[in-house]
Amino acid sequence: MATTSNKLNILSFGIVLALYSNIVIFATLKKIVFLMNFKFLIKCFYLYFATTLLANAQQEEVIFTVEDTPVLASEFLRVYNKNLDLVKEESQKDVDGYLKLFIEYKLKLQEAKALNLDKKPSYIREFQGYKNQLSKNYLNDSKVTDALVEEAYARLANEIKASHILVKIDQDASPKDTLAAYNEILKLRERVVQEGYKKVQSDVHNGKTIFAEDLGYFSAFKMVYPFENAAYNTKVNDISMPFKTRFGYHVVKVFDKRKSQGEITVAHIMIENDEEKIKEIYKRLEQGEQFQALAKQFSEDKSSSSKGGELKPFSGGQLSSPEFEAVAFAIKNPGDYSKPFKTQFGWHIVKLINKKPLPDFKEIKAELINKIRRDSRSKVINDSRVKALKEKYKITKNPDALNYFKSILTKEYKVGRWSIPKNLTTDKTIFTIEDKVLTYGNFAEYLLKSQRRNINKPLTTALNNSYTSFLNSELFKYQEQNLINDNKDYAQIVEEYKDGLLLFDLMETEIWNAAKNDTLAVKTFYSKHKQNYFYKKRINAIVASSAKKEDIKKVAKLLKQNQPIEAIKKEVNTNNEIKVSFTSGELNYNHQALPKALKFKKGVSKIYKHNQAYVVVLIKDLLPESQQTFEEAKGKVMSDYQEIKEANWLKVLASKYKVEINKDVLAKVKAQINNK
Repeated sequence: MATTSNKLNILSFGIVLALYSNIVIFATLKKIVFLMNFKFLIKCFYLYFATTLLANAQQEEVIFTVEDTPVLASEFLRVYNKNLDLVKEESQKDVDGYLKLFIEYKLKLQEAKALNLDKKPSYIREFQGYKNQLSKNYLNDSKVTDALVEEAYARLANEIKASHILVKIDQDASPKDTLAAYNEILKLRERVVQEGYKKVQSDVHNGKTIFAEDLGYFSAFKMVYPFENAAYNTKVNDISMPFKTRFGYHVVKVFDKRKSQGEITVAHIMIENDEEKIKEIYKRLEQGEQFQALAKQFSEDKSSSSKGGELKPFSGGQLSSPEFEAVAFAIKNPGDYSKPFKTQFGWHIVKLINKKPLPDFKEIKAELINKIRRDSRSKVINDSRVKALKEKYKITKNPDALNYFKSILTKEYKVGRWSIPKNLTTDKTIFTIEDKVLTYGNFAEYLLKSQRRNINKPLTTALNNSYTSFLNSELFKYQEQNLINDNKDYAQIVEEYKDGLLLFDLMETEIWNAAKNDTLAVKTFYSKHKQNYFYKKRINAIVASSAKKEDIKKVAKLLKQNQPIEAIKKEVNTNNEIKVSFTSGELNYNHQALPKALKFKKGVSKIYKHNQAYVVVLIKDLLPESQQTFEEAKGKVMSDYQEIKEANWLKVLASKYKVEINKDVLAKVKAQINNK
């Protein structure tokens, strides 16, 4: 497997152009709904260039061939033009240079297929997984999804404070029990109207069959969708009419509606383990020093320290630390900051920079779509999809089928011990979808596998529900199986993924894993190129910083007198006040605590203004560039070794496979590009 560093360095055609094509790539990736690890991103670099033109009825000109495999001029032009606006270096826009990279890419694809990597079970499984995930974006009714997204966005803008009463019943309760529960919830609603919610709550809540609970404030996606609908459609101080969820019958009492907390931007100073250090920094804030300056000097969150500790905006529930969120949202005024507090990441001081309302709809639309697909709203989408498919496809049902299955579905089914009768006529048709035939045997197998979901349900209910589910699932399968013929956009992207995953497997086999496993060759490479692997210049130093110049002047004087650092701290930080902070150890020349204008020579420096503070540096020793050991340089060595190995490998492929360029077509392509 490639390391993080070498993955960024070794890709030839894919990486050279894909880095300039991230807009195109990630526009495609937005269609893919699942978490992507780094391996997936690297595959995507290849996927973009795995674009193959779907066969057209007319003949198209071939720009070159690899063995007997033609590459169309239209494919080359499409890839070239998509990259053109994003490519910054003129050399990358040169058609001949671009063609060379494209040929190398096609050579790799030819080799992958020659090695039968496309027939590996692991490749087939992974490709099928990507294909299935991708298809989800093309299968649902976008109009229904869009309506749900807009509704969710509107609800996220407001929070509701509510309580509810639930009369609990099973989803498959008998009509008698269902009616009894409904009558009970009607009576309880009337009591709430007459007596008030709190009185009824204290009387009826038993935590078993009846629940009367305060829910606090909530917004979209916090409750099941039917409950959310009832809450948002009920006015303040009103109580809803009874409604049903999978838990039973409810009424909801709405007490308040308010605007959401929105989004906040904060800055923080983080110290991983040193409680005394964070308290010291807090004292300096209390003494009037600038938060941004102290964050730049001391925060150990390297991703934010250079920006004065500022984090990206976030809303409630978005961070992985509830403690951090609670403190951040509790700060009332921009500019105010918290006391030191601890999370799983370390010690923090948080400063509120600003608060802003819910982001623009376009900014969070993709996120809302993903949430809707995981939420109980998905039933609305599925119901709409089923309705559309029943109208699109011809479905022919066997009218005798359900009666037959009623006769063979015994009481054993209710306890999960039913088995398919041996005399079942398995090949008899239960229904058809267009030309696809589903049989009694297919449905019997479905009943067998789903019986655990139907334990204790009435047999008629279980059979009817299973039949409906089976029909719907087969409709979905039929749609998905035919999607590649129905949707050209989907078909093209599937081809891109197919080749992209294949090339990743090839690189992993021929370059990444080969280099990883050939330790001797990598060490030999390191020995021959040691001059490329050195530590940068460093200093062994003490850095003192303060908001007040007079305090730093005092420190500089004491440093020149060779006073011990602990003695200097006691001298300048008196009366329990932290006036000066110190950083010491081996520091790179570009360390955040060092002034950019610092002269690197032994001794006490002059006083500098750096990061809104006054700084003096005692340089104890200058540490020159030093040779990295193999272990210290291993990541970079592996990357460099793999880059050279790939270049040599491409030469082998170029000699192994015959490439013929159609110069006449190439001339036309150049003319077309130059005439734009």
